[in-house]
Amino acid sequence: MKISQITFTRFIAAIAIVISHFNKDLFLYQTKYISDIFLRANVGVSYFFILSGFIMIVAYHKKDKIDYLDYYKNRFARIYPLYIIGLLLYLTTRFANFSFYKLFLYLFGFQSWIPGEAMVLNFPGWSISVEFLFYLVFPFLYNYFYSKQNKSIWVIGIIIWIITQIFSNVYINSTSYEGPHTQSHEFIAYFPLLHINEFLVGNLAGLYFIKNFRQKNYDIPIFLIFISILLSLICIPVFFHNGLMALLFIPLIVLISYNNGWLTKIFSIKPLEYLGEISYAIYIMHIPILYILRSVLWNNFQMKDSDVIFGIYLIILIIFSGLFYEFIEKPLRDYLKKIKLR
Repeated sequence: MKISQITFTRFIAAIAIVISHFNKDLFLYQTKYISDIFLRANVGVSYFFILSGFIMIVAYHKKDKIDYLDYYKNRFARIYPLYIIGLLLYLTTRFANFSFYKLFLYLFGFQSWIPGEAMVLNFPGWSISVEFLFYLVFPFLYNYFYSKQNKSIWVIGIIIWIITQIFSNVYINSTSYEGPHTQSHEFIAYFPLLHINEFLVGNLAGLYFIKNFRQKNYDIPIFLIFISILLSLICIPVFFHNGLMALLFIPLIVLISYNNGWLTKIFSIKPLEYLGEISYAIYIMHIPILYILRSVLWNNFQMKDSDVIFGIYLIILIIFSGLFYEFIEKPLRDYLKKIKLR
């Protein structure tokens, strides 16, 4: 089952993260409430984790059992080629940060497991390190819980989510938390086991969606949930990064997937759907391309106007992400999927 209208939302989340990583001199940061939103827009990664869990169920729900080797091969083919290309592009301007230890962590996706190392090399790769854990456990969860309609996974998933939210917000307000840019922050923000709850509740949302599929016009509820998300980022001083926003992200994902109103018609327009398709390339390449562009514009043209650089950057990022998608991601994905492991 393909849900075309949900694909474009990946682009929205990716661009929010891109803006959150850009120079804070950007015009979007000059207005307080807008600035508050983008300063916390890295919560878009949480959206990706929850959506990933949702899509896994939608993609595999008709299977009686998942073959482990085929599943791992397909997941590897989907994300690893651009993960490596992103690293190579990063090293063109940041080779001084290279070490074989960091390379080992990055290549095997271990960086997020070690506080202090999550941001090694092409740092958006920390989330791929977390995704590796999701992909590792999903076939087991599917074969022993989801396909057998074992309802205990609902209790387990919700308990893990609740415990994670309590622990995260207690920890970040405790004396053990040392603040941003410390090992304690990397632990609470990037450690994979603190994100497994997002994937699990995404799986549960997928199960609910499949069982209760019914198309209807949900434009107004979707709009209200989206406004609630923006207001939450502005007004609520709690730690969102480990899945708390599932309370709003899950209804948003499910209602968009059910929706047959005008929002679905807009989100399903082919160019917008395509932007969603290239969102992984946008996400994993945005830091390397930003560093390359800054180096070129600042060193060669002495251009320092953040708004102009951002406009150029956004255009170049989308164009090159499309090229990476068409000529690297899709061909390598299709080639690797054809390889027989038995």
